[in-house]
Amino acid sequence: MAMPEHVIRAQVTAARRHLPGGARWVVVAHAFVEGGSSSEGERPLARVGGIETVRHDMFDGAHYVALGHLHLPHSVGMPHIRYAGAPLAFGFDEAGSVKSMSLVDLDEQGRVAITALPFAPTRGVRVLRGKFADLLHGEPSTDFIKAVLTDDAPLIDPMKRLRELYPNACQLTYARDERALDIMSEIKVQAPLHDPAKVIREFLMQVRSEDPVDAELALIGSALSDLRNVEAEV
Repeated sequence: MAMPEHVIRAQVTAARRHLPGGARWVVVAHAFVEGGSSSEGERPLARVGGIETVRHDMFDGAHYVALGHLHLPHSVGMPHIRYAGAPLAFGFDEAGSVKSMSLVDLDEQGRVAITALPFAPTRGVRVLRGKFADLLHGEPSTDFIKAVLTDDAPLIDPMKRLRELYPNACQLTYARDERALDIMSEIKVQAPLHDPAKVIREFLMQVRSEDPVDAELALIGSALSDLRNVEAEV
């Protein structure tokens, strides 16, 4: 878990007081530094009131700051304040990213030279998108696979068949469901709430980009009528 800012500040301040003159100073910290790039693999940060978000200027004076917690390699605030990144991908949002370790050289004045040493894990992380039949004709692989199916209709046990070709397939979704989640996050219903039929019709229009057909409207009307009758009896 990332450490709160006040704890890291106290530790850095104490260390700064004990630095010998002319010494090169390297700070190692496990923290979420403001401006860092997170990924889906990190444990969610509470950051209530910002207590787990650390400002990069608290490391002033350090020649190099080696940070842990975030999985993607990148610098924060200054080139020498850096996350080396995790050696393995922990989420499918890291598909295609290059994993590496950092070789850091400090000269006698504390000037920093950073070299990324890339390496390829035994198994990569990939997202495959397409029709189910097309994915079954792909190249066999032991990579960790997320399959995004673009088929219109749901399929019976597609993961079992995919694992015959991709034994480490571990997630399967449908593209239509992902689009629905994106739409749901953006939906703004304008219809008056006292007219539920219009609310439902507008919702379906935003989700599907088309009006409900007559049969659907009849079903909606019937369901709302049944609800009104139940409420009347209560």
